[in-house]
Amino acid sequence: MAKELTSRSENYSQWYNDLVVKADLADNSAVRGCMVIKPYGYAIWEKMQAQLDKMFKETGHVNAYFPLFIPKSFFSKEASHVEGFAKECAVVTHYRLMNDPNGKGIIVDPDAKLEEELIVRPTSETIIWSTYKTWIQSYRDLPILVNQWANVVRWEMRTRLFLRTAEFLWQEGHTAHATSQEAMEEAERMVNVYATFVEEFMALPVIKGSKSANERFAGALETYTIEALMQDGKALQSGTSHFLGQNFAKAFDVRFTNKEGKEDFVWATSWGVSTRLMGALIMAHSDDNGLVLPPKLAPFQVVIVPIYKQDEQLAAISEKVDSIVSKLKALGISVKYDNNDTKKPGWKFAEYELKGVPVRIAIGPRDLENGTVEVARRDTLEKQVVSMDGIELYIQQLLDAIQENIYKKAFDYRTGMTTPVETYEEFKEVLQNKGGFISAHWDGTPETEQAIKDETKATIRCIPFDQVPEEGKCIYSGKPSKGRVLFALAY
Repeated sequence: MAKELTSRSENYSQWYNDLVVKADLADNSAVRGCMVIKPYGYAIWEKMQAQLDKMFKETGHVNAYFPLFIPKSFFSKEASHVEGFAKECAVVTHYRLMNDPNGKGIIVDPDAKLEEELIVRPTSETIIWSTYKTWIQSYRDLPILVNQWANVVRWEMRTRLFLRTAEFLWQEGHTAHATSQEAMEEAERMVNVYATFVEEFMALPVIKGSKSANERFAGALETYTIEALMQDGKALQSGTSHFLGQNFAKAFDVRFTNKEGKEDFVWATSWGVSTRLMGALIMAHSDDNGLVLPPKLAPFQVVIVPIYKQDEQLAAISEKVDSIVSKLKALGISVKYDNNDTKKPGWKFAEYELKGVPVRIAIGPRDLENGTVEVARRDTLEKQVVSMDGIELYIQQLLDAIQENIYKKAFDYRTGMTTPVETYEEFKEVLQNKGGFISAHWDGTPETEQAIKDETKATIRCIPFDQVPEEGKCIYSGKPSKGRVLFALAY
C-alpha cells in the first residue's frame, strides 16, 4: 500500500494529500472546502485534545460552550477585529426553507429573512465578551479562565485537509483579568503550555516568539506564537496566544470595580490551537512509506501480528499473546492484536507501516519454540529478534526511545535548516535554494516587512523570545536593527 504514495521529493504537496487519504485520516466532503475526519484521524485528535485539556485544567482553566451564531452587530463593535475576519465570514440571512411553487425542489423562504444576519463563528471573542458583561461586576469575579472546544468556520477559497479548511475543530481560551500584568502573564503562560505539548507529545521542536504588528491577531495588542518547520522547509504556525488589552472590554462595555473602589475596563486574552496540528504532525515526521507517529499520540502504540498456517498454531500464538497484551496494558501501553484471518501478514505489515504504528510485533510457531518475537520500530524501520521474557519492559523503553528519536530527528533538521544572512541578496538565494528559517536583521517597520513579503512571499514568523540583542543593519532598508528575526515561507 505504501508504494502508492507519491514520494516527498517528487511532489511534497501530493505526498501529503495522498498520505492523509490513504492512511485513513480524513477525506474531502460533499461540502466544498470541508473535511470528514475519519476514525483513525479522529483518534489522534482525541489524544491531542485529551492531553491539552488536562494541561489547561492543571493551569486553572474550565470548559464552557458559547453559541455558534454571532449577531452581525457584534462584529461592528471592534473595528480591527471585523476587518481581520470580514472576508472569511459565512453569513446566515434566513431561517426557513419551503417547497418551490414551481415544483423544483426546496428554496429559501423569502418571507423568512432574519431581522439581523448571524455570522457563523470564525472565532468567539465578540459573543463571549458580550456574555462576560453579565458575569463581571467586581474584582471578586476575576479572573475568568474559560476554554471552549468547538468548531469554527472561515470561508477559505484554497483548502487542504487539516491545514486549511472552511470548517475546522479547535479550542479557544478566553480569559478576563483585573490587571494588564495578569493578562500578559496568562498569554505567556498559555503559549508555553502549547510549546510543552508540541515538543513533549508531538515530538516537534518549536520556536516561541512574538508576532510582528503585521502578523498579529485581529484586535490584539500582542500575539505570541510557536513556529515549527516542516520537511519541505516551510514554517507552520502551530499555536498562538493573544494579549487583547482592554479592546474587547471597551467594545462591549465590560467594567469592574477594583479593590480601591474605582471602575475600570477588564483586561483580556485569547489563545487557540486547531486540527492544523494534525497537519504539522504528518508533515514534520512522516516518510515515503507513510505516517510516523510519536508513541504518545498514536491511537495504538503496539500492534501484534500472528504468523501461522493452521488454526492450532493460531490458538497457541493467541494464548501467548494474551499474556503479552496483559503485561503491556498493565504498563499503560495501548496495544492491538490483529488476528483477522481475511488479511495476510504482509498486507498487515504494510498497512500498519502506512498508519505509523510505532512498534510492530510478529509472532510465529518458531518464535513460540524459541521464546522470542520479532520487533519492528516504525521510525527507523529496524527489526530485531527479542526474548519474550521481559518483553513488556523492552517495549516500554523502546517507545520512549522512539519518542526521543523522532524529536531529535526533527530538531536536527530544523538546526540544519536555520540560516543567518547579512544581505537581501543572500536572503533571496537561501529562500529560493534552501528554504527553512532565515535569521536576519529587520528595521522594525511594517513597510519593510510588507515589501519583503510582496517581493518574496516570505513573512516574519516571529521575533524569538530568546533573541540576542545584536546591532546590525536591516537586510532590506539598510536602517539600524537591534536584533534578528526569523523569516520563512509558511503555510
